[in-house]
Amino acid sequence: MTRERGAREAPARRRLGRRRPRLRAVLPLAVVVATVFLYYRPLSTYLETRHQLAERRAEVQELRAEKRRLELRLERSTSAQALRREARRVGLVRPGERLFIVKGIRAWRLQHASMSGDGRP
Repeated sequence: MTRERGAREAPARRRLGRRRPRLRAVLPLAVVVATVFLYYRPLSTYLETRHQLAERRAEVQELRAEKRRLELRLERSTSAQALRREARRVGLVRPGERLFIVKGIRAWRLQHASMSGDGRP
């Protein structure tokens, strides 16, 4: 009886023996696939966040440069001379001065630009 039993167990052991090497080959691959699957989402989120951070840093640099330009412009525009220039540009006059409005300057310039240097057409 022990021989019969041993004879029956031998093919079963062979089948199990064949499965174990396959399992040993597939198990590390399954672990790697599971690890990649679990790390994909956090890794992609990290890379996207890093890209957004780089964009924001560039935007901050541009805004700082613009702020510097505006501060310099403000500093220049608060001088007395700049205020006078701006007041003249919008049509303000100082007390005691007369305001003259001259019309047709553009047409006069076009007419004189078409004439030769001696004033003739």
